[in-house]
Amino acid sequence: MFKKQDKGWYILFTAPLIFIFTTVVIIPFFIGIGYSFFSWDGLPLNPKVFVGMENYVKLFSDGRFLSSAIHTTLFTFLAILLINLLGLIFALVVTTKLKVRNAARAMLFMPYLIGGLILGYIWKFIFGDAFSSIGEQIGLTSVFFNWLLDSRFALYALVIVATWQMAGYIMIIYITGIQGIPEDVIEAAHVDGANLWVTLFRVKFPLMMPSFTISLFMTLSNCFKVFDVNFSLTGGGPNNATEMFAMNIYNEIFQLNNYGYGQAKAIVFFIVVAAVTLYQVSITKKREVVMV
Repeated sequence: MFKKQDKGWYILFTAPLIFIFTTVVIIPFFIGIGYSFFSWDGLPLNPKVFVGMENYVKLFSDGRFLSSAIHTTLFTFLAILLINLLGLIFALVVTTKLKVRNAARAMLFMPYLIGGLILGYIWKFIFGDAFSSIGEQIGLTSVFFNWLLDSRFALYALVIVATWQMAGYIMIIYITGIQGIPEDVIEAAHVDGANLWVTLFRVKFPLMMPSFTISLFMTLSNCFKVFDVNFSLTGGGPNNATEMFAMNIYNEIFQLNNYGYGQAKAIVFFIVVAAVTLYQVSITKKREVVMV
């Protein structure tokens, strides 16, 4: 229980954060819900026409929006798989007695510190000029070419960049989970004759479920909401082949000036992300092991 003086300090430090969160997130969110029932081009002097649920009905027949949903789903599935797999492998490697494990942790985490826009422009050069030069030098132009100009490969280029950026961050979460496993549990497994793989899948992974829950939540929500890398690397192209949910909403509002319709898309987007992430957390939470 908080003492009276502790409560005072608690309120003092949390009140500004609550105020900022309310004014920057909560209030605009509810204003956005109101805008989603209007047809409006975003100009203050132009009238807002109330259309009710028309915007919501319209988006389910919007081919471009549905295509962005497919692109987002495919991107999210592949990125979650690769990010968590590599993050887990990195965590297992750097928690061994490797002499350079600390340096390896720093190097693997470093890509996450690069901003998404800058990261996109860096990889735009790699997939463009660097890949083309390598292909011409070694004669493998069928593999090393500008992936960003090919609608068949551009989405996979986004997956590679997202994986390169987030795998090191997810590695830190898995490292925390591995280091939180009691040594006596591992020693007991070895005494019982468990080999490396049995110890890993039957002892370590079940005890690491909280880390899996957090990692899956982070990658799932971040991949669904990806915008900065999408914007700077491909801009949704070529031919809208890499236009994600967030990019589609951005284009609808700021390029086509359909503020009401774009806001309706944003609300549906929020509901989808919230539903998927809450379902994922509820599923993985049930598999967590409580140490007593």
